[in-house]
Amino acid sequence: MTSENARDWSNRGRENTQYFVTGATGFIGSHLVDRLVSEDHDVIALTRSRSNAAHLPEAVTVVEGDITEKGSMRNAMAGVDGASNLAAWFQVGPGSWNVETAERINVEGTRNVLELMAEFDVPKGVYVSSVGVYGNTGGDVVDESYRSPNSLPSVYQRTKWRAHHEVAEPMIDDGLSLVIATLGAIFGPGDKDYGGTPRTAFRDYLRGDLPMVPREFTLPFDYVEDTARILGQAMNRGEPGEEYVVSSEPRRLVEVFDLAEEISGVPAPRAVPSALFRWLGHGMAGVERVTRPPEGFESELLRFFDSGEVLVDNTKARRDLGIEHRPLEAGLREYLDWEMKQPGMRAETAR
Repeated sequence: MTSENARDWSNRGRENTQYFVTGATGFIGSHLVDRLVSEDHDVIALTRSRSNAAHLPEAVTVVEGDITEKGSMRNAMAGVDGASNLAAWFQVGPGSWNVETAERINVEGTRNVLELMAEFDVPKGVYVSSVGVYGNTGGDVVDESYRSPNSLPSVYQRTKWRAHHEVAEPMIDDGLSLVIATLGAIFGPGDKDYGGTPRTAFRDYLRGDLPMVPREFTLPFDYVEDTARILGQAMNRGEPGEEYVVSSEPRRLVEVFDLAEEISGVPAPRAVPSALFRWLGHGMAGVERVTRPPEGFESELLRFFDSGEVLVDNTKARRDLGIEHRPLEAGLREYLDWEMKQPGMRAETAR
């Protein structure tokens, strides 16, 4: 498919383009669905339970199903113009107790979605990956051609690596019309407080329960509304068969919390050498042979914070897709203003 045809892929005689979205009721997915509906597209949203979709726009067609059960998606995907696969198991910390679940959803579930895309000859799809699959880039700034070994600290990263390199890429090589969009750490209003997510860290910080952060830890941090818009750009402008790093520029976690202190007035956590988290992780691994530790103290999460710098280059996505991210400070201000108003925040966290 040429670049010109890629831009015109959705013009199939239907007045509105019809999209199939997995992970549609989740944090990023629901923002993507809202955006697609606001642009007058028809959206079919997959959810494991219809009750989970109550917050989606009325115009959305909600279908109960599960990416781990291929047959549950078959009728909904037939004839769509595009498919976006956002569904994933995402937690960093409890991974050791959820290996089978992560494999079933992140690897085999992705395979099911992409195989149905191929079966129904869906004109174009977007698979949502993570910069976590790159791991520590060793101080080098890397682009989409970089392939890390799958020696990553978390089950989430390792299963996303497999979905990216062992499922999506081989199917692209076999002719699947797919774009891979690789995201950073996503934050913003409306996130659910799952263990090991950016919101977990920010809520702990606002409550005064985050005493320290790793000095060297570096990731892109991206606002959810920007991410939803960019995923739409990946579908509309992305060249089938290509991968795009669609995150913003990487930032040190210390820098992120320094900005948070300026915005919220809550003192930033103390910056300590990342190696301290590695040694804490080794110690907690011994504890885990006897008992499961409290949330936030898992050895996997501690080792993750020692995973160094994920330095990625988004030049290709800026050039080909025209992506733009709001300044980190602006996104953090909107998010923290929202977070500090949520139940459970102590009065002293409010400005």
